Amino acid sequence: MLHNDRKVTRGRRSANGIVSLRVPVAAIKAKSAPYLARGKPARRPQLMNEDDHTIVAAYGAEYRGIVQYYLLAGNVARLYRLHWVMETSLLKTLADKHRSSVTKMARKYKATIDTPHGPRKCLEARVERGGRKPLVARFGGIPLRRRQDAVISDRALVPGIIRHKELVTRLLADRCEICGHAGKVHVHQVRKLADLRKPGQPQPAWAEQMARRRRKTLVVCQPCHDTIHAGQPHPPLAS
Repeated sequence: MLHNDRKVTRGRRSANGIVSLRVPVAAIKAKSAPYLARGKPARRPQLMNEDDHTIVAAYGAEYRGIVQYYLLAGNVARLYRLHWVMETSLLKTLADKHRSSVTKMARKYKATIDTPHGPRKCLEARVERGGRKPLVARFGGIPLRRRQDAVISDRALVPGIIRHKELVTRLLADRCEICGHAGKVHVHQVRKLADLRKPGQPQPAWAEQMARRRRKTLVVCQPCHDTIHAGQPHPPLAS
């Protein structure tokens, strides 16, 4: 029930006693919690190995689902707080992945799109595809205005599964990442990245590449795989 003694229309308090749909403060706090650490927006380590398009798409889908659920609420604009938290978390995740800053990531992915309520700023990641439309992932760009014709589909949400497509793409390429040979490939994997950097010991080029790219996997052909395990010198890495 609404209560506002100051809202007067035609000499009457027009808000008191009227039923209204609102966005609860507790709901905003609960939805923001997964993106916070010690009360501040934080990066999401589970997304670090994904490409930029997948990261932006994951955040965009989560935010879009929450906003569309509350579009019937009269105070849907309160979700600006959630937008800021999720956007900052997204930028921190991208910045940590690329070893860059939040400001540089915001500048790189900022975009403006047209909406029924005018242009809106958002974050956008594109994947260009030769001869086809690019894949576009967006976060934000949704006007936080009440829609009285919105339809709520209150279903039990199933936690989304983020698939690691990057390794699959590298395997499907059937190309050795050391010598460049095309054909059947295998995956060489180390237990942890710390094993690739041993103080006082020179590391082979393949280990330096894995450490630099922060990958625990390397797609190689059978001869290069055998050479890695034999500890023999390697040819220069393929570009």
